[in-house]
Amino acid sequence: MSDTRQKRSDAITKGPAKAPARAMLRAAGYDDKDFAQPMIAVVNTWSTVTPCNMHLADLAEPVREGVRAGGATPIDFNTIVVSDGITMGGEGMRASLISREVIADSIELAVRGHSLDAAIIMVGCDKTLPAAAMALARMDIPGVIFYGGTIMPGRCKGRDLSIQDVFEAVGAHASGDISDAELDEIERHACPGAGACGGQFTANTMAMALTFLGLAPMGAGDPPAIDGAKADEAERCGKLVADLVQRGTTARAFVTEASLRNAATAVVASGGSTNAVLHFAAIAAEAGVPFSIDLFDELSRITPVITDLKPGGQFLAKDLFEAGGMALFGKRLMDAGRLSDAPTVSGQTLFEELSAAVETPGQKVVRSVDAPIKKTGGLRVLYGDMAPEGAVLKTAGYSDGSFEGRARVFDGEEAAFKAVSQNDIKEGDVVVIRYEGPKGGPGMREMLAVTAAVAGQGLAGKVALITDGRFSGASHGFVIGHVAPEAANGGPIALIKDGDVIRINAEDRRIDADIDWTARRAAFKPRAPNRMGGAFDKYAKLVSSASKGAVTITHDTDQ
Repeated sequence: MSDTRQKRSDAITKGPAKAPARAMLRAAGYDDKDFAQPMIAVVNTWSTVTPCNMHLADLAEPVREGVRAGGATPIDFNTIVVSDGITMGGEGMRASLISREVIADSIELAVRGHSLDAAIIMVGCDKTLPAAAMALARMDIPGVIFYGGTIMPGRCKGRDLSIQDVFEAVGAHASGDISDAELDEIERHACPGAGACGGQFTANTMAMALTFLGLAPMGAGDPPAIDGAKADEAERCGKLVADLVQRGTTARAFVTEASLRNAATAVVASGGSTNAVLHFAAIAAEAGVPFSIDLFDELSRITPVITDLKPGGQFLAKDLFEAGGMALFGKRLMDAGRLSDAPTVSGQTLFEELSAAVETPGQKVVRSVDAPIKKTGGLRVLYGDMAPEGAVLKTAGYSDGSFEGRARVFDGEEAAFKAVSQNDIKEGDVVVIRYEGPKGGPGMREMLAVTAAVAGQGLAGKVALITDGRFSGASHGFVIGHVAPEAANGGPIALIKDGDVIRINAEDRRIDADIDWTARRAAFKPRAPNRMGGAFDKYAKLVSSASKGAVTITHDTDQ
């Protein structure tokens, strides 16, 4: 694939002045042929801390083989991962969203620092996926994102399990519905090996989104982590990134208003994670593409849910793969006129990819738009007294209508989880968890421990939960996150007190409280920041509102 065109990597490989750089590269095993070819970063988020990413080291070699077969030179780098599932419910979860920025920054620094021509980014756990897209969009270089795939389901007492079941079992255990031994058995059987959490949680939601965005090739993310086809897909992705360099096609060719709408449609129609709202805003900002979180509300009102996937449904990602994969799901949307054709990193257009979909006879995972699981999507963007800059409602199979109840206010997740664990939350309550926003946390923790405990007590949909933090993709129930402005910035959520009547109306896009806001504001005393030092304090100082993606770099296109 070598040619005489100028390459970015010429900055470290060409000319007498670059003899020292070449000497260092030769010591690392590269030669004249490698210097003549495009040099492609193979960025890996491999780690032994989480099943989501622990297999990516093995998949790196077929990626490299694909790059070499495409006439390019692979150069390996690593970046970090923070496991959402492991850190959930603790102080470590504050690092999760912050890691998205660190991952994107580290990819940029490695690629730009070494003047590399392109990048293929290997991802697994939640924040590695949007971070990869942010980095490619920011640098606007040729790039492909390769998703390591879903975990297989666990199995216990004749039913499939995911990590969602473990969190909900904690709630059932707290309420006395299951024993210590039953909880232990679920824990030991839920996660059988490598792969990202198995439902349409954040990782699988974003893997689907990045495919419909065009940055990941259709079909590459579908096979489970341990499936034999995964290595073949890894090699294919390596060849594709080399081909993108040959064609001179960069990431921003794929991240457009049209492709963002396609990807958001996929999120809504699959019952995906609310975290996509946050990540889309960040990716669009990096690409310089206008974007409003209101798109999710617009689409959710007109787009049915056509997959029966957890957390709101009954199937897992491996079931979607066996049914016909993302292509089958997308073909249903395409045939109903819900998508626009757009280019993808495969070299084919989205519609060309979807037209090749093959449905497994008798599959029950994917419905048609005319006979959906749910007539409207499960995401709403609300405004009103409590959220002047917006908040995100996830109904996940529960009522899209209204909810009214008295506030139970908690300053932080731990206090709320304690109340739930002590069976102190009752049907009709509106649980408010504040000072968990991007700045106030810092880090905007996910509240899966709380929502799962509520669900485990049979209260999902019977109580409402509101936070300036986030909810996991595995959360389900009547949950509202991303409330902005956040409490740490003096947002209205900081003024709510126990017993206040809160009204939620999804149809009118409102979340309001019957209080004298002027009097509350006059009596309000700001809370001291939660200083944690280091990267946490730096993030708190730089981070934007959740309504703008909770990014740390200001862009001219920020809404």
